Amino acid sequence: MMVRSQISLPSEDQRRARARAADLGISLAEYVRRLVRADLGGPSQPAEVGGVFDLGASGGSDVARLKDEYLAVAAEPAAPARRPRGR
Repeated sequence: MMVRSQISLPSEDQRRARARAADLGISLAEYVRRLVRADLGGPSQPAEVGGVFDLGASGGSDVARLKDEYLAVAAEPAAPARRPRGR
């Protein structure tokens, strides 16, 4: 159950807290909730799927279409190391 509370902050603290929340891309209320949760040792915020699996632009790679080519390159044997003669 969520309940509502009102808190008072000095204006400079509120300004800095709002700026920090904006840097994180969250509201001031969510910022305060996270701080309280962290201080009280509550459950952490679930991880975002995009952060876990690094979803996003692939930089032009199309693995679904080019997988055979990528596997062929990866499976090529490396060039043998050269050894100096006479040893």
